[in-house]
Amino acid sequence: MSDPTRGQRASSFGTRAAEYARHRPDYPRPAIEWGLSGATGTARRVLDLGAGTGKLTLGLTALGLDVTAVEPDPEMRAELERAVPSAKSLAGQAERIPLPDAAVDAVLVGQAFHWFDVPAALTEIGRVLRPGGVCVPMWNYEDESVPWVAGFTELGRDGTRRPASVEAIRELTHPAFEPFEIGRFRHAQRRTAESLVETIATYSKVIVAPPAESAALLGRLRRYLAEHPATADGEFDLPLVTTALRARRS
Repeated sequence: MSDPTRGQRASSFGTRAAEYARHRPDYPRPAIEWGLSGATGTARRVLDLGAGTGKLTLGLTALGLDVTAVEPDPEMRAELERAVPSAKSLAGQAERIPLPDAAVDAVLVGQAFHWFDVPAALTEIGRVLRPGGVCVPMWNYEDESVPWVAGFTELGRDGTRRPASVEAIRELTHPAFEPFEIGRFRHAQRRTAESLVETIATYSKVIVAPPAESAALLGRLRRYLAEHPATADGEFDLPLVTTALRARRS
């Protein structure tokens, strides 16, 4: 079923850019390195596409790579430029990337691939990748194998629904690319009950919902965390799973 709020949701994050930068998790180094290892030869010139506030950009620059970050939203891009001044920051979209042909060895996408017009985006990604380069979409999700996390995400399902089926995306084909491979990487983010609720408040369905509806959802989540022994007092680890795909440019 089509989502009539999709366009509004896709462009909503800038209104919460500072909170997004403060509360969203980063990406584990093993996931990034696994993605980059899918390229033929060394991947040094990399593009973070749909880079948001630079959560993935930070991980790429930490590896000493030559990083270009492309992000359409000016508020999100301003946060990125503050957080990662060493990366080259450009305004642009996945369907029209402001780079020349074969400019990069790898294109990574953190928490954004599902917002793209995927066939058009893959054509553009294929254009800016050198032959043998790699496309690496990745997503951070709460680890629902942990009981309290499963209860939390079920309670807030309208706000925390996973945006796309990674398995369905994995089955996508494009003439410029070999088939997608998949990898999963466990990690954790140190949270308090309030900072975890603030993270949920940066999700697009919460941002665009009527204020009373968003407030009711966030209130339910606060009460759950206050009542659960694992999360009721002080800091705790939020278990996460990063799911990454990689496909080599033919």
